[in-house]
Amino acid sequence: MKNHLFALLLVMGITILTSSCHKQTNSGKHRVLLDSDANNELDDQHAMAYLFFNGDVFDVVGITVNTTRSGGNIEGHYKEARRVMDLCNVYESMPLYKGADASFQEIRPNLDQPDFDGAEAVDFIIEQAHKEADEKLILLPVGKLTNIALALEKDPSIASKVRIVWLGSNYPYAGEYNQDNDEESMNYILNTDVPFEIVLVRGGKETGTAAVSSNRAEINSIMPGKGPLANKTVIGRHGDSFDRFGDYSVSLYNNIQTYDEAGTRPLYDMAAIAIIKDPSWAEKKEIPAPILVDGEWQERPDNPRKVFIWENFNKEAIMGDFFDRMENYVLVTP
Repeated sequence: MKNHLFALLLVMGITILTSSCHKQTNSGKHRVLLDSDANNELDDQHAMAYLFFNGDVFDVVGITVNTTRSGGNIEGHYKEARRVMDLCNVYESMPLYKGADASFQEIRPNLDQPDFDGAEAVDFIIEQAHKEADEKLILLPVGKLTNIALALEKDPSIASKVRIVWLGSNYPYAGEYNQDNDEESMNYILNTDVPFEIVLVRGGKETGTAAVSSNRAEINSIMPGKGPLANKTVIGRHGDSFDRFGDYSVSLYNNIQTYDEAGTRPLYDMAAIAIIKDPSWAEKKEIPAPILVDGEWQERPDNPRKVFIWENFNKEAIMGDFFDRMENYVLVTP
């Protein structure tokens, strides 16, 4: 009897120890689902690589894509996301799903249909939100908010299980690309009781992610050869073949329109990931949720619904960490 009791206690001890080790391995990593208009310009691609190269910080459950005005249809965004995933050696182990082509209001009446526009991505978001974990799932949309709003509309119960960190808006100023692509989805989330943080763009101002930028000379000097050797050669968006993300970064910068002689382009989306990794790299402020009316922000000071805004980003710290991770990467694992 004593021997049986000892054996039982031994098994129980090993089980508890194994469970504890498992929790320690996963604790401290942020569960993230990135939602991207990957083929729009070049910040999405750099954000994806930065995310994949921070495998000691992030548990990336998957990637979803959507369509915005630039970059073609959903197929183009899917293909560009796949290129980056292949270059970073994560495509074979990480889900990639197509999301919405149309807007929130256009798709919303069809959510009871199994094949509604964006169903793959929306259903995946809902599925991941319901998975048991120590931390809420961080939904990281860096394009329009259509996929996220549709998921909340289809299954409101996920609101308590997610934290939305959105790269978008020039608040309190008018306009901004991600916002303008689907204003209704943003207003829907502003009126929904769900944790919502806005990583401000503020184009042309030093207080937004527009200030977190690089230029052709810097990219051409630092990025060649960076990243792991890809398991397969990838044909880039502008042609040529690549087997490292760093070389693709050079191609992206050399083939995009810029507005100064230095060839400067912001890496907006990458900054949104950086402030999740280290919140000290920007300032976070809670405000009553405003609303957009006819393209202009309307304050609602008595609104009990609160949201957070992120502003005043530490460009040197963020870009320094980005370039360091391109060299000293830790790949995400399934």
